[in-house]
Amino acid sequence: MWQSGDAYEAYIGRWSRRIAETFVRRLAVPASRRWLDVGCGTGALTSAVLAAADPAEVAGVDPSEDFLKTARASVTDRRASFTLADARELPFPAARFDVVATGLVLNFVPDPARAAAEIARVTVPGGLAAAYLWDLAEGMRLIRHFWDAAAELDPTTVAELDEGRRFPLCRPAPLGRLWTEAGLTSVSVGEIKIPTVFKDFDDYWQPFLGAQGPAPAYLATLPEVRRDQIRELLRSRLPTNPDGSIPLTARAWAVSGIA
Repeated sequence: MWQSGDAYEAYIGRWSRRIAETFVRRLAVPASRRWLDVGCGTGALTSAVLAAADPAEVAGVDPSEDFLKTARASVTDRRASFTLADARELPFPAARFDVVATGLVLNFVPDPARAAAEIARVTVPGGLAAAYLWDLAEGMRLIRHFWDAAAELDPTTVAELDEGRRFPLCRPAPLGRLWTEAGLTSVSVGEIKIPTVFKDFDDYWQPFLGAQGPAPAYLATLPEVRRDQIRELLRSRLPTNPDGSIPLTARAWAVSGIA
């Protein structure tokens, strides 16, 4: 599902970068800290840390070699490094990093509690652990519109695949509980919201054809006639400005805590 860095960038990466910038600024971490980016993907969060937090270093880990290839090509700052690794078994000693962050990842980890425990383990005592996830049930509108349209045409299958139902972690209470149960203290959860404006319908629709992520992967399994039905239903429903642009918003929930 998550293999092609280029297809991911077209689908979600462009919005991931915007929300990563806001997330890092809100953390307000002093300069010269050691950061770990868990599930770094194509490097959106790592890039934001380098641009806004003036870190001593940023280590990124991800289980997709293709995503890491994209990250290495786009992030050339010598303070950044990228390693193939699983969030559930981080290849670092305890208390290695001042800040451990993860963006838009934990709902895809088979055992998020184990990943949270690993995040707490590699954070220095008194250090900061933070994460954010799209609000897939309501606030991530580009994905929510897709599943709502698909459900009208294929209710049985979509009921099992809809990310808003599949990923209950992407809500404030479960996300805060994950951090608390990992042993982190002073846990808080807040909202991050960004505009996601598409220049036209094709700009919205074409990334769904890249088979990256649950919604595009589902779309790839459908016969052409059903894909066309979903496309036209979306075309009729999406809010559209006079110039053809499509103004949507994306919300994420962010959690932070002290090790």
